[in-house]
Amino acid sequence: MRMRMFLPRAAVAAVLAVAAAAALPACSGPSSGPVPSYYLALGDSLSRGVQPDAAGASIETGQGYPDLVYARLRQDDPALRLTQLGCPGETTKTMIHGGICRYSAGSQLAAAVAFLRAHSGHVLLVTIDIGANDPESCGSQTSHGDLASCIGQVPGAAANLTTILQSLRTAAGPGVRFVGMNYYLPGLAEWRNGLLGQTIAWTSEKLAITYNDLLDHAYDQGGVTVADVLGAFDTTNFGDPVTVPGIGSLPRNVALICEWTWECASPPRGPNQHANAAGYRVIADAVLKVAGLT
Repeated sequence: MRMRMFLPRAAVAAVLAVAAAAALPACSGPSSGPVPSYYLALGDSLSRGVQPDAAGASIETGQGYPDLVYARLRQDDPALRLTQLGCPGETTKTMIHGGICRYSAGSQLAAAVAFLRAHSGHVLLVTIDIGANDPESCGSQTSHGDLASCIGQVPGAAANLTTILQSLRTAAGPGVRFVGMNYYLPGLAEWRNGLLGQTIAWTSEKLAITYNDLLDHAYDQGGVTVADVLGAFDTTNFGDPVTVPGIGSLPRNVALICEWTWECASPPRGPNQHANAAGYRVIADAVLKVAGLT
């Protein structure tokens, strides 16, 4: 005689409910929403939007070029998230080894590598500006000999940048877009200080081109596109005079430094080498121009 198993109605209902849930997994539970993508900003004070406050202290703001790039990219990708690991005062050496800003991983580079590995496949863009602080004192030297000696000490910055880019690209894996940048030249503002200042400005411009060429080469070797901030600030143009309110007629490259940075500002805000809001916009535009994301 064949036995039949009878289940209480409540048990039958429970079994049917479980079976229905298993058969329709896509319809059960709330949607987790879009998976976020990330924009990782690395570098020195420019990557943190540093500007002088009313007392002349350099403080981090929300007006740096990564903030502006992020605002533009987020128009097309609302799920995009910005992560800023930049450190004011960072050099290529301290980015590798640490020593200025505090990171749980020990250095900005180590923190960036950890971030890229943790978010593999979800990083849209990495921007990096590093190297401006390595030869920072060169622009204030008062003789050709001092300038040449100073600039002679900085090729190591390009070698450090190569090391940084290799580590970042390895951690990021294929398909992550990188944009580096070269630099404008605050030292052009010395032009306003008579013949000696003009000599320093001329010499600084030549050395800046050499130094930025070193950075550009390191970026190129690392397969990283370069935002031409040096060109956006018309750094080599000592012609085409521009009248700057409160200062007078200046060569175009000097005038743009005065208009787009705090270097020509009156105390206590100036002189300060950081970009102002207009200058950060110029840098952001240079980054967006080559990023190929808009």
